[in-house]
Amino acid sequence: MSSRNVAILVALLFLRVTAAFASDKLIALTFDDGPRPYVLFGTNPDHSGLSLINVLDRNGVKATFFVVGWRLTPKTWGEPHHEENIGVTCIDAAEQLVRRGYELEDHTYSHIELRGAERKWGERWVIGDVDRGAQEIKAITGTQPIYVRPPDWTIPDDARRDLEQQGYHLLSISRSEPIALRDVNSLDYLCTARNQAACPKPSLADAVLKQVEQREAQGVYTHILAFHELSTTTAAMQELITDLKARGYRFVTLTQYMQLVDPKPATDNIH
Repeated sequence: MSSRNVAILVALLFLRVTAAFASDKLIALTFDDGPRPYVLFGTNPDHSGLSLINVLDRNGVKATFFVVGWRLTPKTWGEPHHEENIGVTCIDAAEQLVRRGYELEDHTYSHIELRGAERKWGERWVIGDVDRGAQEIKAITGTQPIYVRPPDWTIPDDARRDLEQQGYHLLSISRSEPIALRDVNSLDYLCTARNQAACPKPSLADAVLKQVEQREAQGVYTHILAFHELSTTTAAMQELITDLKARGYRFVTLTQYMQLVDPKPATDNIH
């Protein structure tokens, strides 16, 4: 066989493998509202108890964390009235996530609902809040975050357009998005200790799996799952990961997911 034919055969095999890889069953597991050290590492002094990182590491899952910028300021460990101080700052937690191979993306600086914020302070404030959150993340990772999940998935149309022009990719639950790029809202925020009665039934894991099955019925086998850094979510995560792996799903970071599901040229527009 000539060298030219060998090259053609190799190219065809590469395309076939790449296509199969890209059409794999994929899960991008994401968590909002952190870093929350007591959730990530548990409340035991030796961090040996139930913790989100223990569950993810034990299962070989690399997730993406949409973190809040104000938490990444010096000496900050969380909200005093709602979170336990385990002696680990949010910056320390974020740095540990990066060292362990997890991904940090932007959940704004303030975590304020952005439509209301624009009515009060204008679009420039909204853009600045996203940028400020991104800069806090960049100070940890050395890399500009590209992906933004607005609080409650709400953002004014003009701010969305201008952020996209800057190179940001905004995540959404809107039906205007292709289903493979549309977040699956786990509703885990309804399962907190103070709100258990509203938690999806029969369980959080089962409710998320039902949404996955509904998407599969439409021929979609790639999913971005949106959770929050909550102890109640951590408690459901082992069951969910086990069930999804049994269904043939592979877990990837959001960046890897987008490279496979929605490959577009990288942008360098973000300042």
